[in-house]
Amino acid sequence: MKVILQQDVKSLGKKGELVNTSDGYARNYLFPRNLAIEANSQAMTELKNREDSKKHKIAVETKAAQEAADKINGRAIKIKAKAGQGGRLFGSVTSKEIAECIKKEYSIDIDRRKITVPDIKAFGSYSATVKLYQGVTADFTVMVTEE
Repeated sequence: MKVILQQDVKSLGKKGELVNTSDGYARNYLFPRNLAIEANSQAMTELKNREDSKKHKIAVETKAAQEAADKINGRAIKIKAKAGQGGRLFGSVTSKEIAECIKKEYSIDIDRRKITVPDIKAFGSYSATVKLYQGVTADFTVMVTEE
């Protein structure tokens, strides 16, 4: 019997998958516990619509991430910082500051945890990478100058 899983079932499949099981297992275990529904025409149509919707959402998010990557890729982001003697910064330039600067300059909201940057504790140029979406990354330069 073909069923569509409503929840993850160990050794059978994940939520939303179409699987083939024995009739007794489906009727006596899966259906009473609301773990699956019978794969009739209405349920199959709903499953197909859900999958199409998920694919469309992924395509839209990938396109938006690619547009943001095109704006940032290869650009230089300038950050001003205070320094003490010998050109060493007070503290360091963090990914949070870089994310705020990108939001201010390019109007792109980026999570600070997605930015990969080395420890910046002195003036100069540093290369950084931001992962915007699965498979979409942008490389840019962070220039730290004195205030």
